[in-house]
Amino acid sequence: MQHKQTMLKIGLYSSYVFVTLLFLFPLLWVLSLSFKTSQELYNVPPNLFPESLQFDNYKHVIENNNILSFLLNSLQIVSLTVILTLIIVLPAAFALSRYKFKLKGTLLLGIILTQMISAVVISIPLYRLFAEWGLLNNFFMMVIVYVAVVLPFSTWFLKGYFDTIPIELDEAATVDGCNKFQILTRILLPSSMPGIVSVTLLIAVQSWSQFVIPFILLDIQSSYPVSVGIVNLQSTQQAITTHYLAAGSVISILPVIVLFVLLQRFIVGALTTGAVKG
Repeated sequence: MQHKQTMLKIGLYSSYVFVTLLFLFPLLWVLSLSFKTSQELYNVPPNLFPESLQFDNYKHVIENNNILSFLLNSLQIVSLTVILTLIIVLPAAFALSRYKFKLKGTLLLGIILTQMISAVVISIPLYRLFAEWGLLNNFFMMVIVYVAVVLPFSTWFLKGYFDTIPIELDEAATVDGCNKFQILTRILLPSSMPGIVSVTLLIAVQSWSQFVIPFILLDIQSSYPVSVGIVNLQSTQQAITTHYLAAGSVISILPVIVLFVLLQRFIVGALTTGAVKG
């Protein structure tokens, strides 16, 4: 019996290691490329570890390209997207969680169905619409599209988190004279802070990694977010640029990694709470 349990644990931990390596290997490979020389890129067989760390690759990318400007553009887009999305999502999730009305189930189903639509599918019609209305390269309108993309999942996520807050708190607040707006701002929002932080981070990550929408709607290089900017970095060089492109990719994902590490406990807490409630 003990031998069977030991073998089960070995199999379980082996699967953990396999899945972890499966997800980490692409990141480790890009990180390795970013520190290699151009000669090392074509070694056969390829080496995972560079012979020496070429920090000059990062220096070259920062000094000879607009990656810092691209990062600033991404930061502005993500910040506006998060703010506008939360302004819409918080009251919407409150209403869906606390009110009962006709066709509520149908509405929720419609919201989640829109999440199934890929940005790639809507990109061409969106481009033609924006071109006809003269809205291409319009920074604010692109943010509106970002908000529309992240809105369904954010609404579902926060609605689920609000459902975990006991309705008795609302009733007690009502007895104390609070109206619906005060219940939302004074009761639900403070109690739901882990869920709000978590959905904020998910919106930020999804917006930061968005590629198709800015690639279609923007053609002015100075307006590019970093996700599009690093691709443009590849096409503007005359020499081998794989190691520079890898360095640019690492720089572009650093802000997201730092944000995730700082706020990971909120994500785990929010997802765990939602899972228990479900």
